[in-house]
Amino acid sequence: MGGWRLDDLGRRGLLVAVLLSGPALAGAPASASNAGLEAAEDPLSGGVVDGVEAPESGPPEGSEPLEPSQSSLTEGALAQALPPRIQPGDTGDAVSPVPPTSAQPTPEPAQQADPKKKKKSKPGAQQEDSLGEDSTALDDTPQEEVQTVRVFGRVYARASADERAKYQRALSIPSARVGVGTSLSNLEAEVSADLADSSILKDAFVRLADDSKRFRLYGGQFKAPFLQRRLEGSWSLPIQGRGLVEDYLGDVHELGGRRMGLMGEVRLKSLWDVRVSAGVFQGSKDDLGVRTKEDLAGRVSVRPFKKMLTLGVSTYVAEALDRARRHAVAADAELKLGGLNVTGEVVTGRLPMGPFTAQLLLASWTVPVTTEWALQPVVGAEGLQLRGDVEGRGHSLVGGLNLLLGSRFRGQFQVERALRPGDEAPGLEYSLQLATRF
Repeated sequence: MGGWRLDDLGRRGLLVAVLLSGPALAGAPASASNAGLEAAEDPLSGGVVDGVEAPESGPPEGSEPLEPSQSSLTEGALAQALPPRIQPGDTGDAVSPVPPTSAQPTPEPAQQADPKKKKKSKPGAQQEDSLGEDSTALDDTPQEEVQTVRVFGRVYARASADERAKYQRALSIPSARVGVGTSLSNLEAEVSADLADSSILKDAFVRLADDSKRFRLYGGQFKAPFLQRRLEGSWSLPIQGRGLVEDYLGDVHELGGRRMGLMGEVRLKSLWDVRVSAGVFQGSKDDLGVRTKEDLAGRVSVRPFKKMLTLGVSTYVAEALDRARRHAVAADAELKLGGLNVTGEVVTGRLPMGPFTAQLLLASWTVPVTTEWALQPVVGAEGLQLRGDVEGRGHSLVGGLNLLLGSRFRGQFQVERALRPGDEAPGLEYSLQLATRF
C-alpha cells in the first residue's frame, strides 16, 4: 500500500495520458471502451466506488505534497481534457463559449437593407418637374418626397420633312429648358429659361399657400388658366408641339399663354377635388407696339371619379376693361383608364375678324415592354372654323409612335396631315424628335 501512495504523482499522470488519448480510441466499440475505463479506474480511483467519493478526499497519509507548479499543470491538463460539467437545471447559456482567436475574427452582423431605397420610375410615368409647365405637378406628392431645392432641365432635338417645303430636311432644337425651383411649407418659387427661344425667360413666379394647401396666391410670370392643351406640360403631351388650334389662338392671336399677372386659386379635395383659378394678366401689344389694357382669365375643374375623369371649363377675355374684341370659352374632359389616356376640348369665341369654333381630340395608349421601356401609340384630330368677315377652315390629323425609357427619355416619330389657316391645300409632315430631361 505504501508503494501506491508514494507513486501518487505517477498515477495522476497516467490518468491524464488516458484521457488525452480518448480521440485516438474513438473508433473502438463503446462497450469495450467503457469496460477498459472501468478496469483502469478501479485500482486507481483513490477510494471511489460506483461514483461515490470517500469522505477523505485529501491525499493519502505519508504521501509527499505536490509542488505548486506540478499541481497547476496537472489541473490545467484535466480542465482542457474534460468537458465542462452541466448541473441539472442549467441552460446552454451557462456554458461560456471559447473566446475567439486572431485566426477566427468575430463575425460582423449582416447589414440591413435600406428601407428608403428609391424606386425606379415606371415607363410612361410622365409627371412634370416644373410647376410652370404644370401647376398641379406636386399637388399629390407627399411632403417628405418633395425636394426643397430642385434643378431641372430638358432638351428636344427634332428632324422634320414637310411636303409644303418639298420635303426638305430641317434640323432644330425646339426647346432647351433649364430652371430651378424651391418648395417650402407655405411658399414655392420657380425660375426657368429656354436657351433655344428668342424670349429666354419663361417662368418667374412665387406661389403662397396656407398649411392645408387649399388657398394659393400666384405672382409673377406663369401660364394663364385657359385651354387644357396649353396648361398640360409639354413633357406630358404625347405629341410634338401643341397642335393647330393652340398655335393659332395662342401664338397668333395671343389668347392665353405665359403672362405677367396675379392669380388666386382654391382647391377643395373633399368636394370632387374642385379647383377654381382666376387672375388678371398683362395685356399684349397691338400692331403699333402699344401695350393694351389688362386681360382676365379663369378656370374651374372637378374630378368626380378621383383621377380617372377630369372635367373643366375655362375662359379668357383680352382687354377686359376696354373693347374686349378677343375672348373665348372652352370646355374640356380627360379620361384615364390604365395606360389609355383620352382628352377632348371644344372652344368658341370671337377674334378681330369674327367668331370662331374649334375642336381638339387626342388619344394615347402606353404599353409596357419591360420594367423600363414602353411603347406609346398616339392619334389625334383637330378642327378650326372661322366665320364672319373672314371665313376659313383648318384641320389636322396626326398619328405616331413614341418609345419611352422610364420618365427621362423618349423618342417620337410622328406623321401629320394638316390644312392650316393660309394654306392652299393640306400637306404631310414627317418628324422625329429625341427628348431627355433631368
